[in-house]
Amino acid sequence: MTQTVSFDPSTLKYNEAGLVPAIAQQEGTGEVLMMAWMNAEAVARTLETGRVTYWSRSRQAFWIKGDTSGHVQELVDLRVDCDRDCLLVVVRQTGAACHTHRRSCFYTAVRDGIETEIMTPMS
Repeated sequence: MTQTVSFDPSTLKYNEAGLVPAIAQQEGTGEVLMMAWMNAEAVARTLETGRVTYWSRSRQAFWIKGDTSGHVQELVDLRVDCDRDCLLVVVRQTGAACHTHRRSCFYTAVRDGIETEIMTPMS
């Protein structure tokens, strides 16, 4: 039987900086696009707007994916892991997810001890 309860972002387990890791995954393909950080307000904004909102540690500001690049992440599903200390954000990604203009931030593979670039920037 499926259990349903109202979601409250404050019930997540945040680190000492008040952040929780959020892994973005492409709807349908399961492709892992990126990892970023969210605080409780970023989680709430994401759920309210349907636009994925992260917390930028370097700028100390909210970052709505795609606002400056046009590479929008539209929320499809927000999932909480069993320990409540990590999020899976299932998205519809428009364009590149990575600031290097690659589809995914995970474009380097380690194969036989050698780093190999497996994805080139999108044009």
